[in-house]
Parts: sequence; C-alpha cells; structure tokens
Amino acid sequence: MKTLVLNASYEPLGVVSTRRAILLVLSGKASTVAASGALLHSRSVVMDAPSVVLLNQYIKVPRRRIPLTRKSALERYGHVCAYCGKYGDTLDHVVPRARGGTHSWDNVVVACFRCNNHKSDSLLAELGWKLPFELREPDLDMASLISLRWNEPQWDEYTTPWRRHQLQLAG
Repeated sequence: MKTLVLNASYEPLGVVSTRRAILLVLSGKASTVAASGALLHSRSVVMDAPSVVLLNQYIKVPRRRIPLTRKSALERYGHVCAYCGKYGDTLDHVVPRARGGTHSWDNVVVACFRCNNHKSDSLLAELGWKLPFELREPDLDMASLISLRWNEPQWDEYTTPWRRHQLQLAG
C-alpha cells in the first residue's frame, strides 16, 4: 500500500510506503488527512492505514529540471506522434542534429516510426509540416507526476492543481 505525502502547504511531495507514513504519524511529524479504510493492528493499537498524510512542518523543496530522456519525453507527450497524432515511440529532433539541432526540450518531440523515417534529416518547412504545439521545457509539477504514475481516486483532490490552490487559501 502507498500513501501520498503533502507538505504543510498541501503541496504533494511524493508517495511513500504505508509503513513509512505510519512512522511519520506516530512520531508526530505528520497527521493523517485521509484514511484508506484498511485497519492495521499491533499488539496495543488498532489504527486506520493513512492514504494521505500532511507534514506538520513545511519542507523547502529545491526545484529541479526534468532531464531529457526517452522515457521522460514519451511520458510528457503521452506516446503521441507530434506529426500525425498516432501512437509514437521514437524521439525526433525537429531541427536534425546533422543540421546543428540540439538534444534539448525545445528541439525534441515524439514521433511514430513512419513519420520519423519520412522526415529523416529534413526540416519541417521543407516538408510543409508544422507542429501543433510550441516546444518548451516541461515544468516540474509533482502533482502531475503523481497523478500520472498512480491512479488513486482518493488522491485526486490533493493532486489536482486548482483544488490544491483552494486548500492553501482555506488553510
């Protein structure tokens, strides 16, 4: 079982094992916000297993950049070809590296095998193609990453950005 950990500002920090979450609650470092419904028994205590815990003290989290890897690009673009909209599983440099293009977020898209081979070392203008979106480095949003990796309906109200903002204003 997994537990969502929220910073004191209700910002999602990550996902930990339920055992780790219980240790945080029992040591007074966090409080349970939502229970999973599963009962945990020890020799002297019976408690609900936490599904979401809130840290009692704010933790400053340094903002990092997302490295450009095949896996991160495929996750970001949802395995959708930038050129035809079908399933894509290869990376394509919009400005080919052979023509001075860089391996960076503002030059890499996901493409299907067919489009990638057809484009080859050509520029988009030479083929008459256009991208349906603007290329830019993705924002590191922990809430989005958590909702992509774990499909937990109980966590939706904490990982949805507008809901998280409302909770911050209310709290």
